Amino acid sequence: MKITFDFEKPLAELQQQIEKVKQVEEKNNLDMSATVAELQEKFDTTQKEIYANLTGWQKVQISRHPERPYTLQYIELMCDDFIELHGDRTVGDDKAIVGGFGTINGQTVMIIGHQKGKNTKERQYRNFGMPNPEGYRKALRLMKMAEKFNKPVITLIDTPGAFPGLEAEERGQGEAIARNLLEMSVLKVPIICVIIGEGASGGALGIGIGDKVMMLEHSWYSVISPENCSTILWKTWENKERAAEVLKLTSTEMLKNKLIDGIIKEPLGGAHQDPVAMASTLKKQLLKDLKVLKEKNIDEVVNERIEKFCSMGVVIED
Repeated sequence: MKITFDFEKPLAELQQQIEKVKQVEEKNNLDMSATVAELQEKFDTTQKEIYANLTGWQKVQISRHPERPYTLQYIELMCDDFIELHGDRTVGDDKAIVGGFGTINGQTVMIIGHQKGKNTKERQYRNFGMPNPEGYRKALRLMKMAEKFNKPVITLIDTPGAFPGLEAEERGQGEAIARNLLEMSVLKVPIICVIIGEGASGGALGIGIGDKVMMLEHSWYSVISPENCSTILWKTWENKERAAEVLKLTSTEMLKNKLIDGIIKEPLGGAHQDPVAMASTLKKQLLKDLKVLKEKNIDEVVNERIEKFCSMGVVIED
């Protein structure tokens, strides 16, 4: 069953009309191509108008679409080969974060990313993309391995947040994320981070320090989700749409506030409409950024990385 959001209902209705006309055409052996063409043109125009004027909350909805590509699908579509590596060598293997060496157009890279799941069983197995401390420690172990072999790091971010359970706090959730922020800021290999869906709080930032931080067009990145923000400020989830606007969490707002380095355009309607095309666009951007970063001296890259993040949020008053 195809999932349709409220703002997409006009498109669903037009699609139904097109299907009905085609059925009548086939059943009665009539030529109704002119009617189909007219409805299709109206559909295309309406689709462009809707997706050109999305609100913050509507972009959040698209970022959570269950058919949206996740990290492993991007890896499969972009990489010539991939070897997944497991475990933090302390507690266990967190399934909410995946990582390993892969090759993109012959270039070996370390790819690390959050992984959710396509169905209920997979989501439970992946803890809904919410990592425990061992997930961040696994990610750091893999980044250190990449540094040892002088291979660039690519992170794909898509999480509703780090797992908030008591056991995660007992095993040092805050320390694990903080350690990653410290180590990633001075890692002596190029790092490219891409928010491919949800980028919530420290759960996202734990693998989000990079020389290039990009966002897919309909992803979001914020210190808190709209629902939780609404709950804190208004004691109810009912104001989540308002919270989404106030948080300025969309890719356009993040770029305007100089918190990311660029936006990667998605297929019309979102990445889930054409995962192959989306993976191709992402691959081109990654190869372009890797080429630029690899031509620089690594000390220069690290210094620029540190300066970029240190300058965020700085306000100078007269």
